[in-house]
Amino acid sequence: MNAVELLGYLASALVVLSLAMSSVVRLRALSLIGSVLFGIYGLLIGAIPIVVTNVVIMAINIYFLWRAYTDTEFFDLLEVRPDSKYVEGLVDFYRDDIAKTQPDFRFDPKPGQIALLVLRNMIPAGLLIVEPVDDSTLRVVLDYATPRYRDFKNGRYLFRDHPEVFLDRGYRTLIAEDGTDAYEKYLRRMGFRSDSGSYVLELTDR
Repeated sequence: MNAVELLGYLASALVVLSLAMSSVVRLRALSLIGSVLFGIYGLLIGAIPIVVTNVVIMAINIYFLWRAYTDTEFFDLLEVRPDSKYVEGLVDFYRDDIAKTQPDFRFDPKPGQIALLVLRNMIPAGLLIVEPVDDSTLRVVLDYATPRYRDFKNGRYLFRDHPEVFLDRGYRTLIAEDGTDAYEKYLRRMGFRSDSGSYVLELTDR
């Protein structure tokens, strides 16, 4: 097997891997890289149809990635009862997906919990459930984004752009338990700092 064949196999692997991504942004990004490599592979073997096809795929991926990062979306928060049938149904529907990043989560509504739906263009894009630890601290019970909206925008909207949803209730600190690598990476991206097996975010009114 020579280097050109290896390039072709690598491009194929990236395209196949992209189809396994639940995040649309990751799907497009991997597909873009795969199409670039396939285009180079086509040039090296002199297969013009492969080159043309992958140039078109590259353009499509670039367009949708550009839209994903530049389209203006309408965000809103909707507070719901933690024990509502809608929350229970949403958690049950995404149970397996939730377990991939927050395997210790169990749906167990309790008095004092706060449940917030993140809406994007009025479509439910995420669910945050928190509960009081003390008068100024909340523990994150669940922080989940649906696969279509797994691009960190939900967290930025909640924790960076609208911390008043917590501050107005007197809570200044959020604590999240550590979990999978993907979940911990997300927490760090949101500004949480590692602290003795947990992650802590000090909320500020920007």
